[in-house]
Amino acid sequence: MFLRSLVIKKGEAVIRSIPFHMGLNLIVDETISCEGQESGNNVGKTTVLKLIDFCLGSDGENIYLEDEFKGKANAQVEAFVKRADFEVCLTLTRDLDSTMDDIIIRRNFLERSAKVFEINGEKQTLKSFPAKLKSLVFRSDDEKPTWKQLVAKNIRYEKERLTNTLKVLSPYTRTEEYEALYLFWLGVDVDINARKQKKIRERTQERNLMNRLKKVTSYSQINQSLIIVDRDIKDLSEKRASIGDGEDYNETLNRFVEVKSLIQKFSRVITRLELRKQLILESRDALRQEVSQVDLSHVRSVYEQAKAYVPNLQRTFEETVVFHNQMVQSKLRFVSVELPELETELKEQRDQLEAALAEQEALTLQLDRLGYYGDVRELDRKLNSAFETKGSLESQKKLWDETQDKLDVLEEEIDEINKGIYSKDDLIQQQITEFNRYFSLLSKQLYGEQFVLSSDKKEKGYTLEISSISGNLGTGKKKGQIAAFDLAYIQFADSREIECLHFILQDQIENVHDNQLSSILTKLVSQTNCQYILPVLRDKLPPDIDVDSHQIVSLSQKDKLFRI
Repeated sequence: MFLRSLVIKKGEAVIRSIPFHMGLNLIVDETISCEGQESGNNVGKTTVLKLIDFCLGSDGENIYLEDEFKGKANAQVEAFVKRADFEVCLTLTRDLDSTMDDIIIRRNFLERSAKVFEINGEKQTLKSFPAKLKSLVFRSDDEKPTWKQLVAKNIRYEKERLTNTLKVLSPYTRTEEYEALYLFWLGVDVDINARKQKKIRERTQERNLMNRLKKVTSYSQINQSLIIVDRDIKDLSEKRASIGDGEDYNETLNRFVEVKSLIQKFSRVITRLELRKQLILESRDALRQEVSQVDLSHVRSVYEQAKAYVPNLQRTFEETVVFHNQMVQSKLRFVSVELPELETELKEQRDQLEAALAEQEALTLQLDRLGYYGDVRELDRKLNSAFETKGSLESQKKLWDETQDKLDVLEEEIDEINKGIYSKDDLIQQQITEFNRYFSLLSKQLYGEQFVLSSDKKEKGYTLEISSISGNLGTGKKKGQIAAFDLAYIQFADSREIECLHFILQDQIENVHDNQLSSILTKLVSQTNCQYILPVLRDKLPPDIDVDSHQIVSLSQKDKLFRI
């Protein structure tokens, strides 16, 4: 899938129409970067990447929020993009020479009835949009990996993706989610991975419940206590049977025992529900406490002072805080979704318990009136106490048994799923070998050494790692390594007929050494069936790059992206 065009409109007026072509696509900033001149950071070259990302499903807030202090808006840009007549349109295509399979995405920044959110003229929702795009682009309707996870590798302008070749998702992403993504990259069927992720979440919940139970008592202690209580009940029952009483008393006593059994049943269910609720509430409270409350204005003051001494200071603190808080809010919604249904069930069980307790009290009074001898009443009191103790112990034991049974079933199901995945290990290794044929070649052209991809089977799933045959994988080679990996992946995917995106959005490429940068832009890209889209300062490019032939848009302090 390629990019055909990005069009920015204000009403009927076209602000920018940016066509994309095969090979190198340069978003050129004409600002001279000499000392004392303006930096060019605010002309909108990276915003082009962000607009493409917005059209592909991001929330787009980073288009008008300052990168230095995420959360502080650029008021002029925010007001402009939130106009009723502002719109951005991205066209994807399978063939740049034909419009038959074009996918046209239209979006704006408005809400509710004023929102424009379309694919090929059909209105979309936040839920339907990624599923629709995944189906059209990757021809896949599987739940995992998600559309957002699949496009992450091809959109690199945020710090995490600029410094991590493989870990392209959020820092909170679990191993089993990465496993689904990595297997998809390798063209290995992952239709069961969504079920695996669900089962692992359920197992975590049951393990938390089991740990809670272990803090109260042990399974052996419960069993030994039950043996003693059963013996006491047997002795008391034999003594009670030796004392005769009237028929009415027996009938009332039988009903009393039935009600006792009901009370034990309701209490057992309520105990489990309350434990479940408590776990959810504790998780929710813990997540709420994770929301950062740092005094951002104070930190901003420190950063401003630091900038005077270190102009190129990486200013990502507030961005990290906001990103962290957004992830926490997402988790909060996930852990709280079960609460309403849980509260309803708890109320029903408590109402039934209340009714049973009321009947028990009435029966107790009736038994007192019918009791013929003091010994009978005393024995019945002891029996009632013993039955209550037994009921409590049985409730605890049942909770242990149910939790352990669920854990056993989940472990078996996860093991079976893993067996299904691990049975494809030969195929996985074959695909990695094929990928390394391209990856090692491109990295050798860049650095004279060969990088290799390898896999590792861990408890929670497959992981991928990159190493160098020479063992010297320096950090200074990270951006070149990322470029080689992304380009090699497209070559590999085409050779294996794996559906993939044939465009790469890469920021800060100028930080690569001139020799390697020339190799990437003039050799590696031309060897790959792709579009390599870069925002760059003209005077930072190596002299052997024919900028004009690759330029798709030119920006400057006098002609910024939005022309405002």
